[in-house]
Amino acid sequence: MKTVVGKVVVLGYQGVGKTSTVIRYVENTFTKQIAPTVGASFFTRKIRVEDTVVTLQIWDTAGQERFKAMAPMFYRNANAALLIFDITSKTSFESMKGWVQELKGNVEEPMVLVVVGNKIDLAAKREVSRDEALQYSKSIGASYLECSAMTDQCTLADKICAEIVLLLFQGVGVIFDKIAIGLLSLSGQNVAHTLKVYDNEIMAPSSELEATDTANEETVNISIKSIAHGRSVGWKCC
Repeated sequence: MKTVVGKVVVLGYQGVGKTSTVIRYVENTFTKQIAPTVGASFFTRKIRVEDTVVTLQIWDTAGQERFKAMAPMFYRNANAALLIFDITSKTSFESMKGWVQELKGNVEEPMVLVVVGNKIDLAAKREVSRDEALQYSKSIGASYLECSAMTDQCTLADKICAEIVLLLFQGVGVIFDKIAIGLLSLSGQNVAHTLKVYDNEIMAPSSELEATDTANEETVNISIKSIAHGRSVGWKCC
């Protein structure tokens, strides 16, 4: 079975819920009393996309200004970026645009970009509209989703005939499925990239596949066809 290993960097302003989103995905838990990330945390997760295993090496970076100088060492050679902002904070949305400029200025290879507006459970306090976020995401070639790490809900927003159409999904795992599918697509393109591709999972070095002590590793099955058409994706461990 083919294996693709990709580096995913999680970026965004402090307090937007970067760590909460990642922890909700890898551990299916949520806590309001989560400590700010210092430097970065590392997780791995395997996702089976049809006949390929995509291993995500997820780097959750600190959003505090005093750690910003460290960011380049984490997103160097990244294959995908998860850019998170808080829909109730215009400041976090504008800050996220700065991270995009950083990426474009420091990463030459093509990347999978996914923009996520977190905290949809606080929609009554929204400061960033879906339309504004969607238009910006399209301008940088990124997918746009909205989620709540607290309630484990996720929606994919798209604009059809000048109307926002929301497709409901099961949870924040859809965000990472989207990244996995993007990395698989990138691996098949005739462009320069730093993705690691192996014809057989056994041939991949264990250092590329194994989770750290801070992460859970689990393989889930998804279908490119299912997620592309916005149908609910059933979760199961293999």
